[in-house]
Amino acid sequence: MDGDFLKLLPENPLLRIQTRDPKALEGHRLEATTVMAFHYRQGVLMAGDHRATAENLIYSDHVEKILPLDEESMMAIAGSPAVALEMARTLETSFEFYRRSQLQTMSLQAKVRSLSHLLKQNLPAVLQGVGTVVPIFAGVDRSNAVAAPAIFFFDPLGAQFETASFAASGSGSLNVKSILGFLENWGSPVPRKMDLKQATVLALRILTTAAQFDSATGGVDPSAGRFATVYSLSAAGVRQITQEEQGTWWPAAST
Repeated sequence: MDGDFLKLLPENPLLRIQTRDPKALEGHRLEATTVMAFHYRQGVLMAGDHRATAENLIYSDHVEKILPLDEESMMAIAGSPAVALEMARTLETSFEFYRRSQLQTMSLQAKVRSLSHLLKQNLPAVLQGVGTVVPIFAGVDRSNAVAAPAIFFFDPLGAQFETASFAASGSGSLNVKSILGFLENWGSPVPRKMDLKQATVLALRILTTAAQFDSATGGVDPSAGRFATVYSLSAAGVRQITQEEQGTWWPAAST
């Protein structure tokens, strides 16, 4: 069964995995890293590198780890891509069914609980060490007078924590959190006061820096024209920052 599953991985359009020898993964766990989310002036920016590893093997530098779930929420995945993508599909379907059946969007707290429930259901895989997922979730809270995006971090067992400013997950997360923590205290400007362009360039710089100290973080090298997966979430909804936009903003910010 494992061999059959591994043969299907190169054909998965969501992972965009390309490999000449799927058998090279046999006996290894596929892991996706590194992702982050932080507040900027208009909302939340979520970014991730493109690398997937299998223990000491670099399996792909073309993985998409930021997944929009609906017009008001998105999720960053770290850990097992197969399990995380299945969770994302389930949430996307649940949110859409609720919207169509109730003629309104699901509340932010209900969305957060839905992801927490899926993580708790995944406990057997976590205990076996083959399907751990440590996601970051961002959504717009419409219950307040001012619709404001919020960031939630989860542990593999489903416990949820709302973060004040930023979150990171994956093998490069310690580097990412150290940089964001420093900037939140002594940055000029601090990330939460940056505009979209400044926040995007900051995310690229952080991922590039993290890759210098963590071999499992990669697939991002702006100087070589390889950019990250970046999405923003504001009161207006989810927006992808395209590769073309990242390429235009990067040299302008570096001069």
